[in-house]
Amino acid sequence: MRVTSTLFSIVENEAADRGYILDGEQRALLNRLAQLDAALTGSTRRSAPPRSLYIYGDAGRGKSWLADSFYSALPLRRKTRVHFHGFFDELHRSIHKHRDEHDAVTRAIDEVTKNSQLIFFDELHVHDSGDARLLTRLLDHVFSRGLTVLATSNYAPDDLLPNPIWHHTFEPGIALIKTQMDRWHLNGPTDYRTVTRDHSRGFAAGTWSAVLDGGTVGAPTTLTLLGRTFVVMSATNGELVATFEQLCGTATSTVEYLAWAHAFPRWVITDIPRFDDADRESQQRFINLVDVLVDADVTVSFTSTLELSDFLVLASARPDAFRMSSRLRLLRSTTASEVAPEI
Repeated sequence: MRVTSTLFSIVENEAADRGYILDGEQRALLNRLAQLDAALTGSTRRSAPPRSLYIYGDAGRGKSWLADSFYSALPLRRKTRVHFHGFFDELHRSIHKHRDEHDAVTRAIDEVTKNSQLIFFDELHVHDSGDARLLTRLLDHVFSRGLTVLATSNYAPDDLLPNPIWHHTFEPGIALIKTQMDRWHLNGPTDYRTVTRDHSRGFAAGTWSAVLDGGTVGAPTTLTLLGRTFVVMSATNGELVATFEQLCGTATSTVEYLAWAHAFPRWVITDIPRFDDADRESQQRFINLVDVLVDADVTVSFTSTLELSDFLVLASARPDAFRMSSRLRLLRSTTASEVAPEI
């Protein structure tokens, strides 16, 4: 079968280029993706759309890589691939554009899904009750239209929106995932992000520096984006320098972080405190910020009085911080005994 052979060839060649061989868990998932490929592109007329697929498991097991390889190899014109934060940014903008029309949300969903037959959500996660309600409405709409959804996530469906105060707001969405999507737990033995790291570019080229004195010196300046003005240390020549407090200590949305990430390809974040010393709102903003910076592949230099390993131990007390911790481990880490660059 063309689909199966092409998909397997693409994935196996890429794995060989990275210097490793697919494990049994990955091969089993690849077989399932090949079945979905055949169902979406086969000539046989179907009475119902192919079953949607929700792939979840620990970070670094190859979920996004395998799903992205499937998506790239799929000879289907009506398909849409979205990163989660970027998708909600686009959806909110579309809702605003249609705000004076009847059922603006439905119109916005139709616009951003682009009349697709397949929608691929990479790195699906929910931490906000507003996004939870909007995602539930989106899932209900696309399933009612007969679209197929492919999603990857670090979270099992029941663990989405883990905050116990707000978890109930996404229970209808969880029910849709569990009834409309096949669930596949990818939990191989190897975290491949610890095996193959390209430190030459993007987020993985960034650093975490433990410094003896976390105090940032210099006069702050202001940054204006999306109609709001924020205090930062500097914003020049494509580089944003700001303290943890400036970035996460005040109400800042993911949409605003996205705008900053698009405007500045290099960041320096200073004065990062012990994770348990920050309030829960600041913690959540930092979690969201790391997500945005990784998705945008921004190069970041983090500085703190804590070494990265110590920071991550403290962060582990918050159950939904494991995703952030996994991503921060992509960084090169320097210790307080090494000379850290002045800012």
